[in-house]
Amino acid sequence: MGLTVTARDGHEFGAYRADPDGAVKGGIVVIQEIFGVNIHIRDVTDGFARAGYAAIAPQIFDRVERGLELGYTGDDVARGRDTRAKLGFDDPILDIAACVEILKGEGLKVGTVGYCYGGALAWLSAARIDGLSAAVGYYGTAANFKDEAPKCPVLLHYGEKDQMIPHSDADLLKAMYRNVDAHVYPADHGFNCDRRGSYHKASADIALDRTLAFFGEHLT
Repeated sequence: MGLTVTARDGHEFGAYRADPDGAVKGGIVVIQEIFGVNIHIRDVTDGFARAGYAAIAPQIFDRVERGLELGYTGDDVARGRDTRAKLGFDDPILDIAACVEILKGEGLKVGTVGYCYGGALAWLSAARIDGLSAAVGYYGTAANFKDEAPKCPVLLHYGEKDQMIPHSDADLLKAMYRNVDAHVYPADHGFNCDRRGSYHKASADIALDRTLAFFGEHLT
């Protein structure tokens, strides 16, 4: 389901929402990679809904280009990186916070989960958004923001073959914060995305099981 959401600064942006058929366990804000809220992120959002969560994926790239959806080819990767560079990390937190407030307004405990670019934003959401109950980051540059302490429990996933995000970040952040847990998988960057060549099903399945258990502990 498509939504139009207004952030605190007045910016209006699109979002994709999926809801469970039965009882709602909690709320999850799904934070995109550099490829926009594309078919993969919508699939991920639908998956959390099937697991019992009201899930919203904000189109954070709307601040640069509305409705941008990219694939995983070289040209799209370059375009996604350029869009991320233009957008940065501060304004997306406003959009994520607006979606958190929607779900909290429905009486739900709310968590965030983000992938790559979204993994760093998930960390920042834990540090900057009041009232968040949990955050999960997949292979993001959370360690770049290590001095911003998370206010809620955080779970992080890394790939040991990742040439962009060092898996040593897992031990670094666990050592810094008692409310952070992190795992390393025998996989490359983007291992959760079944539309990428780096997809690693065994790692993705284990990471998802851990993520759902984590949300089950903190959101329900």
